[in-house]
Amino acid sequence: MDHAAETNRTDLMTITRFVLNEQSKHSESRGDFTILLSNIVLGCKFVCSAVNKAGLAKLIGLAGETNVQGEEQKKLDVLSNEVFVKALVSSGRTCLLVSEEVEEAIFVPPSQHGKYIVVFDPLDGSSNIDCGVSIGTIFGIYMAKDKDNATLDDVLQPGNKMLAAGYCMYGSSCTFVISTGNGVNGFTLDPSLGEFILTHPNIKVPRKGKIYSVNEGNAKNWDEPTTKYVENCKFPEDGSTPKSLRYIGSMVADIHRTLLYGGMFMYPADLKSPNGKLRVLYEVFPMSYLMEQAGGQAFTGKERALDLVPNRIHDRSPVFLGSYDEVEHIKELYAACKSNGA
Repeated sequence: MDHAAETNRTDLMTITRFVLNEQSKHSESRGDFTILLSNIVLGCKFVCSAVNKAGLAKLIGLAGETNVQGEEQKKLDVLSNEVFVKALVSSGRTCLLVSEEVEEAIFVPPSQHGKYIVVFDPLDGSSNIDCGVSIGTIFGIYMAKDKDNATLDDVLQPGNKMLAAGYCMYGSSCTFVISTGNGVNGFTLDPSLGEFILTHPNIKVPRKGKIYSVNEGNAKNWDEPTTKYVENCKFPEDGSTPKSLRYIGSMVADIHRTLLYGGMFMYPADLKSPNGKLRVLYEVFPMSYLMEQAGGQAFTGKERALDLVPNRIHDRSPVFLGSYDEVEHIKELYAACKSNGA
């Protein structure tokens, strides 16, 4: 590779340029979404920098408080939440925010009102910070019916009402993946430019996959369809090569691998967590939106994940998402189980 030529390239597609190009396709657009997204990207850059120097800055470790999910907060959790709340409010384009770290919805002051609602997990996988595993930020964007009178009903909508969703993964590189309803694109942060550059255009999840991703430590509490699916991954009935198990324990990292390589990510319901563990608004919905936009599927065990209607902002749900054929298989197992009266 000619590194000098690569360094001097001027045709790089930055995320800002990409969104502006998308905006130009809609004559009614006024640039509000571009401004909102720019602030989300800025927040991701800030958190990426904090994650990279967390050990040196003593940001690793408990902050002494417990969040609404009953998890002891890490210092980076607290910082990341503050960063995104401030970035979103200061954009002047939001009216309501829902964060994994805050028990109640955040209503933006009238003087800074905009028409968008943002749901987000500021630092998913934070329990893995200490060991250097990839972690990330997840977000979804809705439109308020009336920006001056936004209510919880505006956010307690099915995921199919989302305008956009994405995540930013902080690992060996900083990767920003987004869909605005027209496919999925991935951008990588170039530290020398301070810009996210398009590196994964039009991501398509393979129709089938050779990987399954699940916490098998919960296997004794699974239902019959999940147990059968995993059993078939290990011991295929048709005699084919068994699938490989890959489970990081950080949803962003596991979903990123699934998007690129195919397979299935699962966090099923079990006896301990009959409603699943992942939060609907800012984990299940955004990732399901991305997976469908990339040609895959997302299923709760009962219905299409994006058709689920949450009752509360921190509701949880089981989820199976990944390659189209893999999710189709688990859907068939659930249908068979239901028809047998199990």
